[in-house]
Amino acid sequence: MDAIEALTTRRSVRIYESKPVPESLLETMVDCGRLAATARNAQVWEFVVVTTAEGRSQIAEAADHGKFIANAGACIAVFCRESDYYLEDGCAATQNMLVAARALGLGTCWVAGDKKAYAEKVRTILSVPAGYNLVSLIAVGYPAQVPIPIKRELQEVLHWERY
Repeated sequence: MDAIEALTTRRSVRIYESKPVPESLLETMVDCGRLAATARNAQVWEFVVVTTAEGRSQIAEAADHGKFIANAGACIAVFCRESDYYLEDGCAATQNMLVAARALGLGTCWVAGDKKAYAEKVRTILSVPAGYNLVSLIAVGYPAQVPIPIKRELQEVLHWERY
């Protein structure tokens, strides 16, 4: 699958097959995340991959809108060291991993982490040192159902020269 197809067919998947995700695919996703654009090449990110049912359940219980993480094949937590652009860097890495997952035949859903009340609890669950911010949680697995969201048309959002 080429990049354009992966970008245009990526969806937020919340229902997964009961099937583990091979470690090699998760490593490929994280590798794509670490290759994301980063301000001043700071590379402030760290990625924690959680594959155990117990770990995923703990994260799902903590997260407000991520209960489906418990049923995914894995969860990737994106943390960034405090910096001027940690949020932008972590979001770029997250998006790279979402697109990589689609290209690998996997489904994902981005669950917010930054400034969420549960961020500190997830940091503690995953034994991440102080000084790192949770940017996102990515549920990953083989889709059991792929939603078809309604997207605004290009003509509605594209502006040339001025708004």
